[in-house]
Order: sequence, then C-alpha cells, then structure tokens
Amino acid sequence: MKYSCKDRVERMNSQRAGLTGLRNLGNTCYMNAIMQCLCSVPPLVEYFLSGQHKAALHKENGESATAFGCLMSDMWLGEFDCVSPEVFHSVLGKRYPTFSKRTQQDAQEFLICVLNELHEALKKSSNRRCVTDAKVSRGSVSETSIITQLFEGQLSYSITCLECRTTTDRPESFTVLSLPIPSRSRCSLQDCLKCFFQQDTLTWNNQIHCSWCGTKQDAAVKATISKAPQTIIFHLKRFEWQGKQERKLSTDICYPLSSLDLSPYTSPLFCQDAEYSLCAVVNHSGFLDDGHYTAFCKHSVTKNWYSFDDAQITKIPNSSVQTDTAYLLFYTCKAFSAPIKNPLAMENEQ
Repeated sequence: MKYSCKDRVERMNSQRAGLTGLRNLGNTCYMNAIMQCLCSVPPLVEYFLSGQHKAALHKENGESATAFGCLMSDMWLGEFDCVSPEVFHSVLGKRYPTFSKRTQQDAQEFLICVLNELHEALKKSSNRRCVTDAKVSRGSVSETSIITQLFEGQLSYSITCLECRTTTDRPESFTVLSLPIPSRSRCSLQDCLKCFFQQDTLTWNNQIHCSWCGTKQDAAVKATISKAPQTIIFHLKRFEWQGKQERKLSTDICYPLSSLDLSPYTSPLFCQDAEYSLCAVVNHSGFLDDGHYTAFCKHSVTKNWYSFDDAQITKIPNSSVQTDTAYLLFYTCKAFSAPIKNPLAMENEQ
C-alpha cells in the first residue's frame, strides 16, 4: 500500500516530525541549511522515507545516498530535538575532500555536490528516449534518477549570427539557476530573472564560429526555459569580484511566497500555466569566509514556516520569510505543466 508523505508523518504520532535540528560540527551550518531545505521537498522526502532509494542504489557509490537517507529519516522521525549529521558529513567528505574540512564552505556548491552524488548513486539508464543535452549526451542512452526527475530543467539558447542571420539552438540542462542581481539597493526576483534571460551580444573574444559564414562572427544569444523542473532552485549571486577582492551584495531582493510566474521565460512549446510556490530559503549573513547560514522551510504537512539555525528551530510568520539575506530559493510546482507522470510512479515502473 502506498502512503503519501502526509500519511507517513501522521502515523509517526509525533508533533516534531520534520522539525529536527542539526548539530553544528564546526562551521557546518552550510550543510545543515541545505539538508533542512532538501527535507522540505515533499516528493524527495517520500522517496527516501518509503525506502525506494534502496532498490535503485548503486553498490559501488551508494554510501553517500544511504547516509543521506538515514539522516533524512532521523530528521523526520521526530524522536529527538536535534541529531548529528556527522556520518553523512564524513561520507561525503571522502568523496569531496573540500567538505571534510571544518571550515566555512559555499552552500550553493555543497548543494550541487549533494545533488550530483545522489544522482550518480541512484541513476538508471534507459534506451527509451534520446538525451538532448549536448553536455551529457550518451547516444540514445538516458540516465535518470529521482534527482533529475525533480530538480533538472533545460534551457534552450537561441544563437543568431549577426552577419547571415542564421539561428541555431543549443540545449543545456541545469539543477540550479544562478541569477545576477541588477541592483545594489533593492530589486525583485523578477528583475533578476529578466536580467538572466535578456538577450546578450557576443563580440570580440566571445564571437561564435558560424558554419554558414565559415568564420567567427558577432552573435545574439537569448535563453528560454524549454523544460521547467518540478522544483526550481535559484542561486542569488551575492558575491562578486572587484579586482582581487570578493565582495558581497546586500541587495534586498523581493521574492513571492506563491504564484511565481515563469511564463515570460518559457518556450512557446511549454505550457505556461504552472504555478510555483516557495518551500525553502537558505540565508547567508556576514561574509563568505566567516558568515553564517540558516534556513527558512515550509513544513509540508502543517504548512507553517520555521527558521532552522543549526540545532535551534523557531516557528515564524509568513511576513518573516522575506529577508535581505536570502541566498538560495527553492520553489515547487503545484502541478506539472507538461503531460508527464508522477516522478515517483516513474521510478516504480522502471
């Protein structure tokens, strides 16, 4: 019998299910914040709590996914106010030595490593469709996992030669979209999206080689979303280099808690009635080397918002979710706009 995340949590007979703090092992707040956010993505929680990951696990590199699943279970059982992520931290540190150090790390880089590691451990090959992503194309073999089904989207870059006006399309997959911040004082998430998706001109050293002209030419490039993921993650690029020094942008970025509209940036072939709602936020205060990460997460059952500061958990009102320290935004889609099956059902059929 298949239960939903809500059914499982109710059967735990605990008021603290999904509300477990994480011990700081020494500058590991970046890991704790990311773990709390990933534990706020309902289909991912259901996948691991139901044990589906065990059937898909690759023995040769499944240690990280197993440790991740155990930690997620501890966080959702609600038996303790706080648990230690030491096993997961240790296992991942073996694969990525940078994170084995007890020094502050970038939460966005850690997130990408975790998603990549989980994908590699849980991926399945299929010959049923061709991969259109030039970067990961393997002939007619597609590698899918719960990670690609939930988090992977695709951009289509339209490249037009400004000499002969020939246009070519280049697809590129993504799990995190890094958005530029167009203002130093105040702007909106839509302003950041407009800046990312605006048309750009490639000149000088960035010229393309036009196959029609036979030489390098200036080109116009514009990106659109050709496939939107069920959960889309935005990285707000608050850190920039000025000469040899890195500086942080403290811009106050306004982002919606619900009804995020991505239709202006999607391909005409993609149905544009998908509605995205915020489910988690990673906040960063201070500077990159000596800052601190926290998370705001929306409980998938109670729908209340909570602040996670390592071991400390505090219920917060919706009005407190908007902050000028937001660094990563997690949005989930209420329903797929493309006619595809539920990702968990797809896993069961394969």
